[in-house]
Amino acid sequence: MNPRAKSVVYQGNFQLLVTFANDEVKKLDLKEYLKFPIYEPLREEAFCKTVRAVDGVLQWDDFIDLDPDTAYLESTPVELVSK
Repeated sequence: MNPRAKSVVYQGNFQLLVTFANDEVKKLDLKEYLKFPIYEPLREEAFCKTVRAVDGVLQWDDFIDLDPDTAYLESTPVELVSK
């Protein structure tokens, strides 16, 4: 079992910046998911921006969510620059 999503920020261009419970920050590209009928509403950017982390799951509404294991495995690590 992989870490659960702790927070998520929509970055634009169907990209999410996800912070996981182990404090890893990763970028998730949603473009590949948009071809599946369940994720079709995410093509509307205003709706896509409503993403939130709920009990470790990336969720848009009561019908559309993304499994945290998939989100973790399909995302790429982000190097955070400290000032």
